[in-house]
Amino acid sequence: MRIIDPSFEIINRPNGAEVLRHLEICGRVCYKSEDAMTNESAEKLIRHMLERGHESPIEHFTVSVRIICDRGVSHEWVRHRIASFSQESTRYCNYSKAKFGSELTFIRPYFAKVGSELYANWESAMRSAEKAYFEMLDLGAKPEDARSVLPNSLKTEFICTMNLREWRHFFKLRCALAAHPAMREISVPLLGEFREMMPVLFGDI
Repeated sequence: MRIIDPSFEIINRPNGAEVLRHLEICGRVCYKSEDAMTNESAEKLIRHMLERGHESPIEHFTVSVRIICDRGVSHEWVRHRIASFSQESTRYCNYSKAKFGSELTFIRPYFAKVGSELYANWESAMRSAEKAYFEMLDLGAKPEDARSVLPNSLKTEFICTMNLREWRHFFKLRCALAAHPAMREISVPLLGEFREMMPVLFGDI
């Protein structure tokens, strides 16, 4: 059994200036103001559109992120409608195979300190789930059937692609104090990365 922390990786990290210029081209079509483009005009236009709530032009650029989290949290991610997801399949992945280390991987719980009684109880439950999973495989169950004993803490990996407007919507919901703490473990530092890459588009969130 392996226990890891949740993580993320932006797999098509954009150049902020290039993104602004791309979005400016898209946005100026609405006003037919292409003749007003200069080397410094993109940021001003994008800020103006966001202030007015005119966000449809920023749908013309997408960012893809690789997320590693537990299965339970992944269910919250995939509820976002205007997005594309490709997720690790417990139906087709046989975790008894060498490429998985012949073990299950779980996400460390945010709510229990390592060494505490609560953590020990969680860890014991994960070991029991792993034991039951491998015993079912040994008894002839297919991975798609043995997965029925896998808990929400099981590690999963997926790629999430959203346009910039939807990323703004995502961060407003998932970085809020009312969001699930396990979601905030990823969404808050991820927002920090987006702010660094594209401050004009995400600095106000």
